[in-house]
Amino acid sequence: MKKNLVLIPLFVFLSLQLFAQQNKSKFHQLKEEFATPNVYRTASGAPGHLYWQQKADYKISIRLDDQQQRIYGEETITYYNQSPDELTYLWVQLDQNMRAKDSDSYSGQSSEIRNQMSLESLSRLVPDFDGGFKLEKISDAKDVPLAYIVNKTMMRIDLPKPLKPNTNFSFKIKWWYNINDHVKMGGRSGYEYFPEDNNYLYIIAQFFPRMAVYNEVEGWQNKQFLGRGEFTLPFGNYEVRITVPSDHIVGATGILQNQNEVLTAKQLTRFKQASGSDVPVLIVSQSEAELAEKQKSTQEKTWVFQAENVRDFAFATSRKFIWDAQAVNFGERKVMAMSYYPKEGNPLWGKYSTKVVAHTLKTYSKFTFDYPYPTAISVHTADQGMEYPMICFNGGRPEKDGTYSERTKYGMIGVIIHEVGHNFFPMIVNSDERQWTWMDEGLNTFLQYLTEQEWERDFPTRNGPAYNIVDYMKGDKQSISPIMTNSESIIQFHANAYSKPATALNILRETVMGRELFDFSFKTYAQRWMFKHPSPEDFFRTMEDASAVDLDWFWRGWFYSIDAVDISLDKVSWFRLNSKNPAIELPVDAKEKFENRDKYISTIKNKSSLDQVHTEKDTSTLDFYNRYNAFQVGIKENEAYSKYISSLSEEEKSLLNAGKNYYQLDFSNLGGLIMPIILEFTYTDGSRETKRIPAEIWKTNQEQVSKVFVTEKEIAQIVLDPNLETADIDRNNNYWPERKEPTRFELFKARETNTEPNPMQKAKGN
Repeated sequence: MKKNLVLIPLFVFLSLQLFAQQNKSKFHQLKEEFATPNVYRTASGAPGHLYWQQKADYKISIRLDDQQQRIYGEETITYYNQSPDELTYLWVQLDQNMRAKDSDSYSGQSSEIRNQMSLESLSRLVPDFDGGFKLEKISDAKDVPLAYIVNKTMMRIDLPKPLKPNTNFSFKIKWWYNINDHVKMGGRSGYEYFPEDNNYLYIIAQFFPRMAVYNEVEGWQNKQFLGRGEFTLPFGNYEVRITVPSDHIVGATGILQNQNEVLTAKQLTRFKQASGSDVPVLIVSQSEAELAEKQKSTQEKTWVFQAENVRDFAFATSRKFIWDAQAVNFGERKVMAMSYYPKEGNPLWGKYSTKVVAHTLKTYSKFTFDYPYPTAISVHTADQGMEYPMICFNGGRPEKDGTYSERTKYGMIGVIIHEVGHNFFPMIVNSDERQWTWMDEGLNTFLQYLTEQEWERDFPTRNGPAYNIVDYMKGDKQSISPIMTNSESIIQFHANAYSKPATALNILRETVMGRELFDFSFKTYAQRWMFKHPSPEDFFRTMEDASAVDLDWFWRGWFYSIDAVDISLDKVSWFRLNSKNPAIELPVDAKEKFENRDKYISTIKNKSSLDQVHTEKDTSTLDFYNRYNAFQVGIKENEAYSKYISSLSEEEKSLLNAGKNYYQLDFSNLGGLIMPIILEFTYTDGSRETKRIPAEIWKTNQEQVSKVFVTEKEIAQIVLDPNLETADIDRNNNYWPERKEPTRFELFKARETNTEPNPMQKAKGN
């Protein structure tokens, strides 16, 4: 009996819990999903008065071996414990270990043989390249060896004694690794080989062991690096010495410290000229780069860079580099926008790259904060797109004859905007990329859309407009995951982490909040969290805090669910007030009666099939009712109307005689995702009017609602979501009168490989 007494209430409790979860309102506040506000992160979304974060400074010396394609490095890391916690060990990221032969990046992936296989896909089946770190020494600042353990892409260093709050610890690491061919093997870092001139172009990142983030949200962020979830890093200061062949040109995070030693007098003069120019100035010309390609110096030079308050460091180096630069003014401060590219990038890169960098800095700054770093660099690579503080690697290569397609041009401009834009998210607003890809990629893709539209009117943007996400949103739910999904677990990665959040933010800006409220709130978030580590809750809370708009329903639908927008305009009912004026109502009744009769099929056929009916043959059968007009106004009708009118107030009389039209519109939410209802009325006189109903109309019934509109004019047509604002996945139920949108199909025809010249080649007669 006791067991039953315990089990029954427990069963009832669990059933009630399940029922509550299944029937939870889409407007239910997100308090259960959000972390509890505290002294570190407030309920407003701002950093708390006791907010803290760790710091790591680096002194690094590396040598790039251009013969064997290797990196040799030594570093001293000084780690500052600014937390209230005592630490007994430190976690260091060894991201290059994802290229070790026993990496989970290879062994943890499903694989299959297809009819056509690339070298990259074959290399992943049984990798024969070993690109992992080779650790030669790990010691403290006095060269005393430290105890450590490597767990694939993470290394734990056990401290000789606990690191107390407000103290620091310095240690050294010596290592080397083989550089991968990123063109053949893929990857964010590596080299590209140019067989025509037997030269290499290196884009180097994740090349040194780096500190993991430790914070109050989840302790150490030591999730393994599997290739998708990117890099979560603390801020710090860097001094990096890079030894390369003496004819190489190096671009890197930070400011070059020894330019007099590594640049020629001519290059120094040109750089000074560029620092005062608002258009790109060549520092290394194409002819000079081509000469270096042929001569191939066997000597070496060391370039020294310093960077303050950055979360990472990357560089690019090659003797093939053309280098141009211009200044971008932020008040009294100048930022150098620069590009490094081989001749293979021209004429496209010389024409656009640095100008796009400058445009991106200005536009992003308008929506967030003034770009705080001294430089921003775009480096040309083959089919690449990756970001680091002050430097990024971007694809977009013309044909060998110098022509290029429209897709190549706009693809290059778009990727430069995107990767330069990453300086803002996550290089400065330093979100947890290992956990939440959307916090950097989604927010950045949204700003990329705004920046592209300010670069060129009707720029062919991929991500941002609501109509571009429809196919994804109406796809198989089993292959869609919520935006709020860990980076490594996302299905359809690009659509989930880039396109959908960018679209959601654009809808939030244009349709839900309006530009003024959105822009202020978004800028508030960016400025609150620049050079800090925000969480998703910090973003969600700030957007509401700064706007006074309750957006929990929006976050719940767009970020926590896989629902889609499909609002159906089910029915339109037209009403008018009965004036009871016989002079008005009787003719209306007559018109309706006779119109219906004259439209009836039998009436139409009888007009031609019946020559005469009986009363036409025998008129003696006609009587009073054949001559009586039931719709003629009589004395009694007028008396009744006068009595009715005298009983009304002046306000009621005015309403009665206004002749208003009342339209009741019935809607269904078929897709599940709550959204505002936007309607366009077209009146019988051809004029149009847009009506906007806030999402809160769905609060009491999230499946079906009705709304009455009162109009002066008669409505001829109603269109739901006329400007394609909401990503509605089925527009066939968006019209009254009903209108179906045709589905296009294509006549099947076997196609040969497209060898058509691009339009520039056609214009030249190629």
